[in-house]
Amino acid sequence: MEIYLIRHTSVDVPQGVCYGQTDVPLKPSFEQEAEIVKENLAAHTFDAVYTSPLSRCVRLATYCGYPDAQQDDRLKEMCMGDWEMQPFDAIKDPQLQEWYDNYLYVPTRNGESYQDLLTRVSSFFRELKSKAGSDHKIAVFAHGGVLLSAQIYAGVFNPENALQKLPSYGEIIKISI
Repeated sequence: MEIYLIRHTSVDVPQGVCYGQTDVPLKPSFEQEAEIVKENLAAHTFDAVYTSPLSRCVRLATYCGYPDAQQDDRLKEMCMGDWEMQPFDAIKDPQLQEWYDNYLYVPTRNGESYQDLLTRVSSFFRELKSKAGSDHKIAVFAHGGVLLSAQIYAGVFNPENALQKLPSYGEIIKISI
């Protein structure tokens, strides 16, 4: 099965702010960025299209011609809990350093660890794999953490290297599972 992973366009959030699952706005450059994504997807026909329910993904899927994309909560970004919408530099929680040292397994305060995100995203792809045929072509509009998790699920790289490979806003990544 071919899967096209599409990251949402640039968010209108100051650099260094932890926004996770907060439904943040997109930059005023949305249409220009989305047009590039739409053009890059134009040559493809998909058997199914899925999206995170957060507006930054739904808006891009709709712009690209998929207003009826199936929304799935498992495609949301990592929940950053109490740290959502705080600049990382301003977070005084002692758990922050623990999370930096071992983000794979240490959850954010009242949020998720990266392993939690990976488990959630893997569940989505296992279900998709059981429902769709091996010849299907699927589009998934989601977030950086979800795209990383999907690539880990597909065996592209290991969880320990994930954050070094964060996709750009509007990037399209093709994987096979």
